[in-house]
Amino acid sequence: MKKCFAACAVALIASVGSLIAAEIQSGLEKGSRVPAFNVKDVTGPNKDGEELCYRCRYGNQPVVSIFAKEMTDEVAQLSKELDNVVAKNRDQKMAGFVVLLSDDPEKAAPALTAAAAKHKIQQMPLTTFNGISGPDGYKINTKADVTVMMWVEGKVKVSQGLSKSDLNKDTIAKLVSETKTILD
Repeated sequence: MKKCFAACAVALIASVGSLIAAEIQSGLEKGSRVPAFNVKDVTGPNKDGEELCYRCRYGNQPVVSIFAKEMTDEVAQLSKELDNVVAKNRDQKMAGFVVLLSDDPEKAAPALTAAAAKHKIQQMPLTTFNGISGPDGYKINTKADVTVMMWVEGKVKVSQGLSKSDLNKDTIAKLVSETKTILD
């Protein structure tokens, strides 16, 4: 009985620990206005390396954005799942983009091209941003490997920071379901 209790206690502590880890405050607070910033387009309509502001381009549309420190398979899978949501909601003018935060954007860009081809990410441009701390004022937490923000009419509705280990099938499904907060 003591062994069973000890095993249950360890399992409970582990699950509470993973819940705490999943709640990294990163990104703009809900209700905040989303400021403009420039990225370098790698796979989108301006993939010739032009710098542009997708925040400006998408205006008041419902937008999902992913800020990642590394293009892992999990980030690519999250991008693909959200890419599918964007494709299904074009009638509501839904848009999205992925931002790879890097101190060497030129070196990081090939990983985005490879991920787009491998996972067939077509609706959400994959971009780079010069600097791992992210755009000024965006409050990207250094402990977050991935930050997902969703907004509509320029106001944040969802802001979630995650560590690499927290980005799994369940988390991806939860984030996909949260897109309803920016759609009619």
